Amino acid sequence: MSNADNITLFYAPQTRATGALILLEELGAPYQLHVLNMKAGEQRQSAYLAINPMGKVPALQHRGELITEQVAVYLYLADLFPQAGLTPALDSQLRGPYLRWMAYYAACYEPALVDKFAQHPPAAPSMCPYSDFDTMLGIIKAQLEKGPYLLGEHFTAADVLWGNALRWGTMFKLVPESPVVMNYIERVCSRPAFVKADAIDAAWAAEHERIVSESKPEDKAA
Repeated sequence: MSNADNITLFYAPQTRATGALILLEELGAPYQLHVLNMKAGEQRQSAYLAINPMGKVPALQHRGELITEQVAVYLYLADLFPQAGLTPALDSQLRGPYLRWMAYYAACYEPALVDKFAQHPPAAPSMCPYSDFDTMLGIIKAQLEKGPYLLGEHFTAADVLWGNALRWGTMFKLVPESPVVMNYIERVCSRPAFVKADAIDAAWAAEHERIVSESKPEDKAA
């Protein structure tokens, strides 16, 4: 890959960008990190708002173009490195189901999870993309029951997305720790790419905490 092809991941630790970092490691892709300290508010500064006006990560810069939105980042990267085998080919019978679970994450899981966190009731069924939280989660759990991965025996970028998302969902006590969910999380998140990315994530989180702590003025006695 030439310099013009360099992949830059706009990333902050302990965010949705962690999953994109995991995916890059799974793909064996060459990349560089542009690290944002969200504890210091760098995502709200003009330099990054020019990248993503919503101040969200992940975002990619590749071949002079920007890619934002988590699912778009995953689809783009997995298709960019088909030799890694994390995306079904266009003519594969698994391509449709793969796209289904990618879209289901963005259209159903994320909105339902945010509503549950904020204690918002879902909209009327005729308007709500996910029906209700329990129905939404029951559908993905039923798919995981067919295991070991979302597409059966075939591990894909969709599992990177969902494994990391369900891990965080259970950590924040928003997703119940059912056996099927916890077994899936363990199976996916014990992979070497997850372990490596988690270590990178923890190191950056600690560094950002140190920077913010040291920048606070010391309390002075009256």
